[in-house]
Amino acid sequence: MKVLLAPDKFKGTLAAGQVADHLAAGLRRADPSVKVRVVPVADGGEGTVDAACAAGFDRLVTTVTGPLGTPVRAMLALRGHTAVVELAQASGLGWGSSPMSATSYGVGELIRVAMDLGCARIVLGLGGSACTDGGAGMLRALGALVLDVDGVPVEPGGGGLARVDRLDLSGLDSRLSQIELVLATDVDNPLSDAAPVYGPQKGASPLQVSLLAEALERWAAVVGGDPDLPGAGAAGGVGYAALAVLGAVRRAGVDVLLDLLGFGDALHDASLVITGEGSLDAQSLRGKAPVGVARAARGVPVVAVAGVCSLTADDLVGTGIRAAYALTDLEPDPARCRARPGPLLEATAERIVRDHLCC
Repeated sequence: MKVLLAPDKFKGTLAAGQVADHLAAGLRRADPSVKVRVVPVADGGEGTVDAACAAGFDRLVTTVTGPLGTPVRAMLALRGHTAVVELAQASGLGWGSSPMSATSYGVGELIRVAMDLGCARIVLGLGGSACTDGGAGMLRALGALVLDVDGVPVEPGGGGLARVDRLDLSGLDSRLSQIELVLATDVDNPLSDAAPVYGPQKGASPLQVSLLAEALERWAAVVGGDPDLPGAGAAGGVGYAALAVLGAVRRAGVDVLLDLLGFGDALHDASLVITGEGSLDAQSLRGKAPVGVARAARGVPVVAVAGVCSLTADDLVGTGIRAAYALTDLEPDPARCRARPGPLLEATAERIVRDHLCC
């Protein structure tokens, strides 16, 4: 009997690969005859590069400009002529927060590194962003000029866009026209949502949210394109700049990653798929990794494991997930769950064997 383990990370607790390791340990303890195949997954946010590397991509570490303008070490994943770039590596909240001035410049630098290495296809995972700059920083790193009415570059960050008058693309890296740029994101919001919906998560006050929204509206008037496209509001508007200026194509993040990671091949002969993430909730139903895995499972039974789960059995109808298991079922205190998720995951895997694999 073969079980395919395809979990996402438990954010802030365990990487996807670690989640899979604990699940595998519990499965084998309950039934040593179980064959386990592991494909850690991601949806374009944090952990995307790790998931690609777990699937055989090479890891490259480089130095780029972080969201606060200081150097940070960031990773990208490479295989053949394909690169996986994770925005959170360069411009994520883990590097700090400054709502008005945080920049996406480092994302553009990662794209440049991928092009320097000869990559013809770049998958850009959008999620976990610290910036709300409409992707202006990314475009600057790729050779564009973001200018005010006097022809002077505006300040970095979303706040600086309040003075933007012109986008000069004459110096934009010409190689961009020769690459396939794929946006991998579960966010389908338009640009107008970037500040009010996600700004508070980045520390923006109500006044700052209002100022950023006005600045992004001005930015859209200068750049053109369609700011209402699904995904334009992803990562503080980086999605918008990629779609409107770089000619990117957006796909659901988990679908892109499942293709890259060889999920379809790994599914062969599987009797059960176990997926999961830190919190199964209403957001999960909008295209997060567990639902994406279930929809790609081709009729193989799928169960999900989470730290906490606020979804009912009725909520799961139509998702492809047959059952959901929460660590809080075994340890009601969420803080204790976060402190010792490994043993709880192993015990949950044993429950799954009893519920779904025993004759």
